[in-house]
Amino acid sequence: MLSYQTAYLKAHYPAAFMSAVMSADMDNTDRLVTLKDDCRQIGLTLKRPEVNHSGYHFSVFDDTSISYGLGAIKGVGRAAVEALIEERERNGPYRDLIELCRRVDHDKLNRRALEAMIKSGAMDSFGATRRSLMHTLEQALKGAEQHARAQAAGQNDMFGLEVPKVEVESVEAVVLSEWPERLLLSNEKEALGLYLSGHPFHAVSNDAGHFVDGRLGELAAEPPPASAPGERTYGHARREVSIAGLIVDVRKRGNRVSVVLDDDSGRMEISLFSEAFQEFRHLLVKDEIVVVSGGLRYDDFIGAWTVNAKNVLHIDRVIESRARSMLLKLAPNGHGNELLTKLHDVLLPYREGNCDVAVQYFGDSAAARLTLGPEWSVRPSRELRDKLSELLGSNNVRLLYAPGREIM
Repeated sequence: MLSYQTAYLKAHYPAAFMSAVMSADMDNTDRLVTLKDDCRQIGLTLKRPEVNHSGYHFSVFDDTSISYGLGAIKGVGRAAVEALIEERERNGPYRDLIELCRRVDHDKLNRRALEAMIKSGAMDSFGATRRSLMHTLEQALKGAEQHARAQAAGQNDMFGLEVPKVEVESVEAVVLSEWPERLLLSNEKEALGLYLSGHPFHAVSNDAGHFVDGRLGELAAEPPPASAPGERTYGHARREVSIAGLIVDVRKRGNRVSVVLDDDSGRMEISLFSEAFQEFRHLLVKDEIVVVSGGLRYDDFIGAWTVNAKNVLHIDRVIESRARSMLLKLAPNGHGNELLTKLHDVLLPYREGNCDVAVQYFGDSAAARLTLGPEWSVRPSRELRDKLSELLGSNNVRLLYAPGREIM
């Protein structure tokens, strides 16, 4: 039970309360994942770490927001964060990565720590993509070392010591498009231990809506079935369902294996007995997204709805088998021929599939929709979808599905 003071703080100053709790558990990633979900449930936003604002610990950003602590970034130690903050407070905010590398002692803030900060999003305010920052880092560090040697040479020269002149090469920031969302989120989780700026399920949530029976949060919120006193309800399936989610945990419970799915609306546990687990174990990998069909049951032991799995498929296989048409939106903006050539080259290796392709063209003076011939039907694999999203933008690639929810 919470003390009166703790309960008061949680009720009246939730941002201060949660930032203190998260700071106390900042080395416990599993606990931070739970606390992140708690923040969302009480209306608090967890903002990404920020080199020009964040402290070592989690802190209050405003009444409804918490700033992620730099000390919670994996591979970034206290000495590195304190050096960065001390320099920031002494000489003002950092303008870009190149300047940051020149100003902070590399013995304390090394390359590994800088890479982790980039992956975490702590340098997003510099206005460059994370991929650009990562490609700029090597030259930024080299330039910083040259700059430090030049400064040391200048100081020695002041004392009349003969020193060789140090040439300092100018450093130009590399400009690249952002990493694909899946890679960006993967790198973010590597740095933070959790997904903060998005969720991998978002990329397939619209597709999943065509072959699942609801979001996990909706199903988990259903009231438990009525039962007689002392009667256990686990053995009674309410109905057969299909669900989808990101695998966040796999663990053994007695003679069963439990897998926890997360679709960013909620979580649900699925159970597999030995035979089913042996059949599907190659798919039960953390951070992969699967579609599960089976009996929806209420488990008295954990006090929650679960699914007794009968079939498990990777979501990419379901998408490939169920998608019947792909709609691509093109806005050439003066690069029509070049864009069409690139589109041709992307589609070519994936032909001979069962998914028709249609192009919605938006030009300066005309718009049209063109369905490509059957010789251009494709296999809508994850690789193809990623390439098209990078070429056209993720909002300009849409899959259409035939009616029905069977997942094979």
